[in-house]
Amino acid sequence: MLNKILVAYDGSEPSDKAFAFGLEFAQKQDAELHVLAVARPPDFAQEVETESVIEQSRQHCRKILEPLRKRASAKGIKAHFEVAVGHPAEQIIYHAEQIGVELIIMGHRGGGVFERWLIGSVAKHVMIYAQCSVMIAR
Repeated sequence: MLNKILVAYDGSEPSDKAFAFGLEFAQKQDAELHVLAVARPPDFAQEVETESVIEQSRQHCRKILEPLRKRASAKGIKAHFEVAVGHPAEQIIYHAEQIGVELIIMGHRGGGVFERWLIGSVAKHVMIYAQCSVMIAR
């Protein structure tokens, strides 16, 4: 039995599938659902520009999480939503460890024939370094 599940969400179709699966799984397991969106800072910029870009990215993440709150609430699932700043794989792993989740659910990249053979770099890093189970939703 799982107590805590983390879904990594970026607003993409694969992450939406991961969220839908996470909702269903959390409901069946009577588990807490944690949803994390990561605002990635720009690689190189001046300090003033960086703060502005990060804040815009945070606002975007909050905006894409809002409909998910309603979906979780409609199913009666105890869900927590958070926006982190940093490299997505690092933040997903860090939050999973801090919260003590038993399962991370995330989407894969691509949808074409060739892309189905690939796993995104974020998902790959999470699979390699996470200390809990990782499920890639398709």
